[in-house]
Amino acid sequence: MTWRAFKRILFYGELCEPGVAGTKNNFDTGGSVMTVDTAAEQKLFRDTTADFIASETPLAIVRALNASGESFNREWWQRATEIGWATLLVPEELGGGSVSGEGVRDLVGVATELGKSVGPGPLHPVNVVLAGLVDATDGPDHGELIDALVSGTSIATWAVYEPGSPWNPAAPGLTASASGAGYVLSGVKDRVEAAPQADVFLVTAATENGPLQFIVTTSSPGVTVEPSGSLDAVKQYGTVTFDNVEVSADAVVGSTASTAALIERQGQIANLLQLAETVGALDTVFNFTVQWAFDRYSFGRPLASYQALKHRFADMKLWIEASRATLDGATQAVQDRADNAPYLVSVAKSYVGQRSVEIVQDAVQLHGGIGVTWEHDLHLFLRRVTVNRQLFGTPGEHRRLIASQLGL
Repeated sequence: MTWRAFKRILFYGELCEPGVAGTKNNFDTGGSVMTVDTAAEQKLFRDTTADFIASETPLAIVRALNASGESFNREWWQRATEIGWATLLVPEELGGGSVSGEGVRDLVGVATELGKSVGPGPLHPVNVVLAGLVDATDGPDHGELIDALVSGTSIATWAVYEPGSPWNPAAPGLTASASGAGYVLSGVKDRVEAAPQADVFLVTAATENGPLQFIVTTSSPGVTVEPSGSLDAVKQYGTVTFDNVEVSADAVVGSTASTAALIERQGQIANLLQLAETVGALDTVFNFTVQWAFDRYSFGRPLASYQALKHRFADMKLWIEASRATLDGATQAVQDRADNAPYLVSVAKSYVGQRSVEIVQDAVQLHGGIGVTWEHDLHLFLRRVTVNRQLFGTPGEHRRLIASQLGL
């Protein structure tokens, strides 16, 4: 991270005194169970992030955005980038960096905090695109776009899914045909996060020499964005049609030789961010469900005093900590670019994706009738974890990947 951004963290931390930005209940686990030591720099960055989210995008703001049909405020996103949300995967020589030197871990920490309030913003799509751009060293230079994304003045998203297709990012159906000094893109992408708000798409396409990725601006002739419905309260998605869209050779990201590795890396980052957000959401859901059980009385006793409910809470806590552990293992592997990173990411997605929805549904049942009302916040979390479960590979798809990697 640049020194300017680090000073911004220190300054913002001074403004957000404990108890001002938000409070925790007595039963808050805070997601404090860690299997890898957290450095002081990472703790400072994460605490600053938590204060920023608590003061700027609490659940009341999420509900207000939903009511207005707005996904996020671009000025808010620029303030988020000032404290480093878009620098963490970018090398210092390209204007980025992280305070700890472990950008992936720091970014996962941001996503976890954002998940605790089912927060808005293009954290996922922007950083997934940056993951590809900074690793694409064997193709055209995209330094200007990286600068724009790091500063928050531009928003990019990964256009990888196609209508009716499962998670198979390395085999796109959209085509890119060589034409003169560039390419012509034809096809459709769907389930594109932040498509209605994006300025730039990173598009996977099939060429005669293999898959490639291209930078395409939303204003390019032939590009049509159609917003699509979303179960999530604030995250918006869209279907993007590329009707003979002409791009120059400079729009290529990487090369045919490096594209498979770039796509794999981007997929890993995409899944880690969703998993981290989900684990953060589970922390919040568990905490206020336990609080509810202590506050709610039945037959003169708190619900939390009944043995049957204690067992359910114990199971939920066990599943949440197991989810955190699988996420932590996958995060470290991706941070280290370990050979088993694809395997551990699939393990994490298959487990967390499956358990997360079950845990939140359990929380709904434990709340009783109030848990299914619009006024209660539970449905906001159920929406988020359900959407996260389905994108960038379902648990079933990742289990098949695990079986393939194990030779089964």
